[in-house]
Amino acid sequence: MLGYIYLILAVLLGREITRPLLPEQRIKEKGVTPCWITFFAAFGCGILVLTWAVYIAAWLFSVCGGMEKPLFAANLLVLAAVGLLLTGIYYRRKCSFKKIKENISRNFPPRKEIFFFLILFAAVMWIMFYVFHISGGYLYSGFTVFGDYAPHTAMMRSFSLGNNFPTQYPHFGGADVKYHFMFQFLTGNLEYLGMPIDVGYNLVSSLSLWGFFAMLYSLAKRFSKSMAAGVLAVVFTVFRSGTAFFRFAFEHLGAGDLWETLSQNTTFIGYTPNENWGLWNFNVYLNQRHLGFGLLLVAVLLWIFMEWLEEGCAHEEKGILWLRNRFFTSEAWKCKRPETALLAGLLLGLCSFWNGAAVIAGLLILAGFAVFSDGKLDYLIVAVVTILFSEIQSKMFVSGSVVTPSIYLGFLAEEKTLSGVAWYLFEISGLVFLGVLVLVFFMKRMERAAAVSMLFPTIFAFLISLTPDVNVNHKYIMISYAFLTIFWADAVCRLFRTRYLIGKLMGILLAMSLTVTGIYDFVVVLKDNDSGHRVAVNLESGLTAWLSENLGKNDLILTPEYSMNEVTMSGVMLYLGWPYYAWSAGYDTYYRAEQAVVMYTTDSSQVLKETVEKEHITYILYEDGMKFEEKECREDVIADTYPLVYESDDGRIRIYGTEQ
Repeated sequence: MLGYIYLILAVLLGREITRPLLPEQRIKEKGVTPCWITFFAAFGCGILVLTWAVYIAAWLFSVCGGMEKPLFAANLLVLAAVGLLLTGIYYRRKCSFKKIKENISRNFPPRKEIFFFLILFAAVMWIMFYVFHISGGYLYSGFTVFGDYAPHTAMMRSFSLGNNFPTQYPHFGGADVKYHFMFQFLTGNLEYLGMPIDVGYNLVSSLSLWGFFAMLYSLAKRFSKSMAAGVLAVVFTVFRSGTAFFRFAFEHLGAGDLWETLSQNTTFIGYTPNENWGLWNFNVYLNQRHLGFGLLLVAVLLWIFMEWLEEGCAHEEKGILWLRNRFFTSEAWKCKRPETALLAGLLLGLCSFWNGAAVIAGLLILAGFAVFSDGKLDYLIVAVVTILFSEIQSKMFVSGSVVTPSIYLGFLAEEKTLSGVAWYLFEISGLVFLGVLVLVFFMKRMERAAAVSMLFPTIFAFLISLTPDVNVNHKYIMISYAFLTIFWADAVCRLFRTRYLIGKLMGILLAMSLTVTGIYDFVVVLKDNDSGHRVAVNLESGLTAWLSENLGKNDLILTPEYSMNEVTMSGVMLYLGWPYYAWSAGYDTYYRAEQAVVMYTTDSSQVLKETVEKEHITYILYEDGMKFEEKECREDVIADTYPLVYESDDGRIRIYGTEQ
């Protein structure tokens, strides 16, 4: 119950925060549906601010007050304060239930729009639970998602079962936290407040992704004045374009086993590097749940700054004269609504440790908007405030720099040339990126400016790498892709509106080419996450309970390189979990792997003691028959050196304490 109260308070708080951002009369003048826009903006902004308030309060109670269970006091203080604040606001405004109901009724969308949104929410909620749910005391995660859920669930449990303040990365404990973790803190806090972990994770994820899709729908409708275009934009985002299915089908038609292969295949198809990971399909939104939340905030800000873009593009000058006046006049630079820009920058900056890629992509798209808009100082305010708050958070959580930017040309294209990149984009997205360069010649000025701006994150992905793993740049390309579907949806609708049959047939063929690869990817998602393709973790494990009860926030446990199991679900700090998670976030996993090999394989008790002390290990876990980095482990040396403090019921796992 407390978890649901938390979410309700967040929406109510968010509505008050977004009033300056989304004045109702301005929205109403644009001919859109304020009921939906205001709800999703309120949800995103309210969750953002309320969760930061709880986190900061818990941090203070833990670090400064020495509390062992800081979330209790933090939630009590913040929720009570927000409840009193909202009560005071509503009392002064003399709000009544009848008045609120009348306001909602006045701005309610058409029934067909309500039906679409409800169907969309049900579909999103269903797929979220399909890949991640609890049944019979076991937590099930599908094969296509559990790899990403491993560090996320460990982080959630470090808050709901532990005291992760100051915050550490559970798969690389004892160090700072370089990975954006606030979405995991939110869901961990909801579990602490009584929500089952699957309900908390799936509910917030569903609301976030639903909100992003609804904002995408609204942006498409704002451009095209067509509900059909809005629906298609969502469809094209869920079911991605690409050449993979066509090539796959051609190869297996030639081999004579197409239907058999289609029915039996449970892996993603693709012919570009790592495409078979599911880098480009809907699975990304399922395993990167915090991406949906970040995109919701970005879409809200794009919706707001569309007004600047519309006004800039509405000037009657043409060509070079129009573009020159966007830079060399006072109107082009002076602020329009600096208070809105300041608040927008604050919200985007606070999103940095929710999803950093979404923040960077949002700034890049807004930079494009700024080129074609008046009021450029407003955009500058957004950028400066966003970067300032991002830096403040980085200094709070990270020792050193949160990113290591470097020039990395070509992303994953095999040929790092302009033609090689163009071919790569065609392979992974079909017509979407290259075709939009043709579509711009048929667009109005504002549409053209928006489309060019939405390409900026993709350009960034092919030029710069911010992490050791360049694969993560795929999110920038996916973000551009999602927003560009707006224009492809409009193009398909225009073809359907022609009086000629050939136009309608071209619209059908275009829609099919933009979705068939994604539809097959979605079928694979369903197959590879069904009851026979899931990882199960016992949530009632005695090992999980013992670890969460006996290890504190300053304890560091040496374990095998675990991904997701009963140990990681206890929320304790692992010396080195599955290395990829920490390595891709910027940690030196090679050093710890070397030290772990020494501790697990040495035949010298003295060497073991010295290494354990140097690395601040407080517990060592040994699993029957284990190897570490393919080397035989020596439990006899560990047992002769340290006392046994825990043995699992089946005798498979033993834990030794180093400080007894």
